[in-house]
Amino acid sequence: MSEQIDQRQVRLDKLAKMREAGSDPFQQTGYDRTHTADELQQRFEELEGQQVALAGRITALREHGKSAFADLTDASGAVQLFMRQNNLGEEGLASFVNLDLGDIIGVSGTLMRTRSGEVSVEGAEFTVLAKALRPLPEKWHGLKDTELRYRQRYVDLVVNPEARRFLQMRSRMVTCLRRSLDDRGFMEFQTPILQPIYGGANARPFTTHHNALDMKLYMRIAPELYLKRLLVGGFERVYEIGPCFRNEGVDARHNPEFSMLEAYLAFGDWEDMMDLMEGLINEAAEEVCGGPTFTYRGHEIDVTPPFARLKLLDAVKDATGVDFAALCTDEEARAACERLDLSGTDADSWGALLEKCFDRYVQPELVQPTFVTEYPTRISPLAKAMPDRPETTFRFELFIGTEECGNAFSELNDPLDQRARFEEQSAARAAGDEEAHPLDEDFVTALEHGMPPAGGMGMGIGRLAMLLLDAPNLREVIAFPLLRTRESD
Repeated sequence: MSEQIDQRQVRLDKLAKMREAGSDPFQQTGYDRTHTADELQQRFEELEGQQVALAGRITALREHGKSAFADLTDASGAVQLFMRQNNLGEEGLASFVNLDLGDIIGVSGTLMRTRSGEVSVEGAEFTVLAKALRPLPEKWHGLKDTELRYRQRYVDLVVNPEARRFLQMRSRMVTCLRRSLDDRGFMEFQTPILQPIYGGANARPFTTHHNALDMKLYMRIAPELYLKRLLVGGFERVYEIGPCFRNEGVDARHNPEFSMLEAYLAFGDWEDMMDLMEGLINEAAEEVCGGPTFTYRGHEIDVTPPFARLKLLDAVKDATGVDFAALCTDEEARAACERLDLSGTDADSWGALLEKCFDRYVQPELVQPTFVTEYPTRISPLAKAMPDRPETTFRFELFIGTEECGNAFSELNDPLDQRARFEEQSAARAAGDEEAHPLDEDFVTALEHGMPPAGGMGMGIGRLAMLLLDAPNLREVIAFPLLRTRESD
């Protein structure tokens, strides 16, 4: 730490001398670039010998007699600078050599190749645009600590090309998803993040307070109920890509703040949602991976449609021997699960036990894309029940690479049934289930005005990016993941 502080002081002293000489880098208001580093590399044959101007960060610097070489890195890549005393003068070259790694400069000069054949810019002049007062880690050794990488993400992105690639490709993936939905006639909306009643999923919310209105508000856990209100209002193809918040644990696959894609199709159903999810994921894989196949955690995965289908209760029964369809109460489910290697099930409900069995015994086997279908009504409060089997809904979840990637169903549009489902959830909340869905009177009122039959789907953006990029955990594809504060470390 003392070395870090000493280096910072050295740089502060350099800044002070620059200002005394009448040159303050922080007063620069911009720089007129003609090209990026990658453009100079790719278009060298066309641009050789021409005057160019570029800007970026000094990431390597080496003096060589009456000349100096440096690597200038911008968002597109890096290019070498060849700075000579003949062009800059003795004082100018000395000023250049006095720069520090991490300084941001603008430079203009002639595009050329050195004797060794490296594409370079022979600098005629340079301007310091920002002085780095802290040194960057040398060759990555300073950020081996994973926690430090995420805490100082700005440094991580400077020195770690793979970290930048993850975020760049995630951005391309999101753009592709939007384009795919727009091409299918969907319209994107922004629905409230602050909500008087949270809904759309079973999860614990974050709470806040609006002072002027003196009212309690919740950070949304999903945009679902507001997007459905748009269906009531006459829009037929709607979607949103935006942040959601769930007051839950933090691990390799969960972050309390995350991005969600939700889409709804009036006059559609769960089969249409299967088609839509297959198409979106296949097109995203083409954009990010260059084709429908990619590797995730050592598995070769192919997202070419159609995806496999597997009924939930059948899969659990085959894997565990427990037939949840024959179990009517929580007590019966707990008794049937006693022989399984499941811990802490004494207070679990029927639905929680079903999900635990699935998570433990079925999900780890779902490597290739698989729609797990026909979820029970009692754990699907917003999905339409099957007419001939009211205990089962037209709902599915998508699994790829053993990861849960999405949830979809034919939407429940019967206001009387929806109210009854909400009331069942309210009873569960009263019994201690903090993740049970609250009763939303206004949403029921909206349904009473008539919502067309519809299909809807939700998909986690980070989870899909993690899969396509073979990222080791969700944090790698989040620009700034949540971390505990230093005081509580």
